[in-house]
Amino acid sequence: MAYLNCTNLTAGYGSGDIITDCNLYADIGRVSAIVGPNGAGKSTAMKAILGLVNLSQGSVILDGKEISSLSPQDKIAEGMAFVPQIENVFPSLTVEENLEMGAFLRRDDITQSLQEVFDLFPILGDFRRKKAGDLSGGQRQQVAVGRALMTQPKMLLLDEPSAGVSPIVMDNLFDMIIKVANSGIAVMICEQNAKQALEIADVGFVLVQGKNRFIDTGKNLLANDQVRKSFLGG
Repeated sequence: MAYLNCTNLTAGYGSGDIITDCNLYADIGRVSAIVGPNGAGKSTAMKAILGLVNLSQGSVILDGKEISSLSPQDKIAEGMAFVPQIENVFPSLTVEENLEMGAFLRRDDITQSLQEVFDLFPILGDFRRKKAGDLSGGQRQQVAVGRALMTQPKMLLLDEPSAGVSPIVMDNLFDMIIKVANSGIAVMICEQNAKQALEIADVGFVLVQGKNRFIDTGKNLLANDQVRKSFLGG
């Protein structure tokens, strides 16, 4: 069984379901990518996993434990971390203060965790005294991911990590995501940049109108003619 198993997820806002019978999974040391057209339900699926959107059906199992009914904070305590697409840093706080905010549930010494984040993202160590609001978009994303890692998660959820950054920065961000997975964390991303996401994904989920259309390795999805023509621009 995968570290994260999401089965038959049905969720939405108000009376309407955005995702229906959606199945997703992620494993330690691997990257799972949720892709699909605008309005496919990618972000809704991710928020439903964390509990930011209420499930009307389905189950979320983390490390063999049913956690569907837990609050987002309780899911974080169970080992999940989430990086939202926008407003994901505290702009008036320094980089180091942002990272410290990520350890709010911890009661142990966070010095080693801070150093591990600086080792993973050296630019953050250089800018540790800078206010996060003064950083570039790509640097702020590193702060947001670093803060999530301060919770010592085993499952990291990233909502559109490449949104609003340049192509060069996007490549660096995806390299960063691979590093995070290689450090022993299960990573799940939802991404509008489907081709780039599938290039780093061990498994990809193509959603269309809130339902699974394809599930396969990232490599196989990139080679699939129907996926390429319909979702990757040929």
